[in-house]
Amino acid sequence: MALKDGFLWGGAVAAHQLEGGYDQGGKGLSTMDVTTSGDQTHKRRFTREILPGENYPNHEAIDFYHRYEDDIALMAEMGFKCFRTSIAWSRIFPNGDEAEPNEEGLRFYDRLFDCCLEHGIQPVVTLSHFEIPLHLVNEYGGWRDRRLIGFFVRFATVCFERYRDKVTYWMTFNEINNQANYMEDYALLADSGIVAEPGEDRERTMFQAAHYELVASAAAIEAGRKINPAFRLGCMIAMCPVYPLTCKPEDILMAHKAMERRYYYADVHVNGVYPANTLALWRRRGFDLDVTDEDLAQLARGCVDYIGFSYYMSFAIEHKQGNVHYDYREDTDLVPNPNLKRSDWGWAIDPIGLRYALNWFTDKYALPLFIVENGFGAYDKVEADGSIHDPYRVDYLRAHIEQMKLAVDEDGVDLMGYTPWGCIDLVSAGTGQMDKRYGFIYVDKNDAGEGALERSRKDSFAWYQRVIASNGEEL
Repeated sequence: MALKDGFLWGGAVAAHQLEGGYDQGGKGLSTMDVTTSGDQTHKRRFTREILPGENYPNHEAIDFYHRYEDDIALMAEMGFKCFRTSIAWSRIFPNGDEAEPNEEGLRFYDRLFDCCLEHGIQPVVTLSHFEIPLHLVNEYGGWRDRRLIGFFVRFATVCFERYRDKVTYWMTFNEINNQANYMEDYALLADSGIVAEPGEDRERTMFQAAHYELVASAAAIEAGRKINPAFRLGCMIAMCPVYPLTCKPEDILMAHKAMERRYYYADVHVNGVYPANTLALWRRRGFDLDVTDEDLAQLARGCVDYIGFSYYMSFAIEHKQGNVHYDYREDTDLVPNPNLKRSDWGWAIDPIGLRYALNWFTDKYALPLFIVENGFGAYDKVEADGSIHDPYRVDYLRAHIEQMKLAVDEDGVDLMGYTPWGCIDLVSAGTGQMDKRYGFIYVDKNDAGEGALERSRKDSFAWYQRVIASNGEEL
């Protein structure tokens, strides 16, 4: 078996990580517009407002807002069949709660999607990708507030109606399950616009916010199907398989419970109901959440057509004595896997884990799958002649594509496409760095914000061009 005709080769980005133009075209501030830069040892900080003297790398990012035509032309040169990006909510509704959208923001995405289509590239669009309008955080507390369901559905509906003839592939919330790591401030902020208060029960807050997001996703999907039945409407899950460290029964059960906690979001997206294990956890914890009968009916009406997912690494876990309930705390329970090498940022490199993930999703949900993020963050060096040799990136992607093909050929996985993350260098979401590079296209800008923003092709550019032209046969 070969990859099917029409396989969606491409690349993936997010609006806040490359667009820039944070104060142009009527755009309002988003949460990422007031999130500082960081690095491997210093976390990004959310400042609630723009403070003098701080570095906010998303303000300019790589200036895709003004340079998208040239960038899309480079992607077309590589042979992209699709381009995954997001729509900045605060470009369409600057505060998030207005009754009417910002027409200038809508026109920007008209131009961007038209440019893609002129090059034969299908837009693949995420509605909420790690940013929400800042006003919704400061006024409502982010996704703590049920009213955000209506605001999001209004935003989604406007986008569906405006781009009904330009965009076929949609996803609602990017990596919605990252907030399973609810003790990490960035996880709550990025997914739900929540700044945890001292002493707050973060786990309960996470479950409540995630419920509102899942209801909003289902309502948006229901609305989208009415607007254009040809839409393909999906979810987006961060897939990091959790392996047991050993074959001890306790470790195996611990890994199973960790997978339940990380992926119940997909259960709801796909099946329209909460799994029994999640409901049991709520009862044991005494979580009396705001979940109405209408919410549950809405979840059932808005199930997804496909699962989009990211895959960068796998995790490992061992059971700790005294954890009688096998409860999962991602910030404390994960352990290094001695069988795997790691990137400069400490991410385990596990190509076989991608095949495992594809099989796990297929066995559990039996839906078409779309790998919408996979990539290798690394330091790149520009040689004296301007060339950029990145064999480490090619090696990483080749190994993962080989496993992806085995999942299709030998395991029967129904795979829609593959869009490596950060196909052009951009601002890292987690660290705010530019020097953590993923792209086939180099952007002349560093962590300090220095550089002319000029674009150049890395060696991996020509390699990926050959991969696409051969439909994955030439690796």
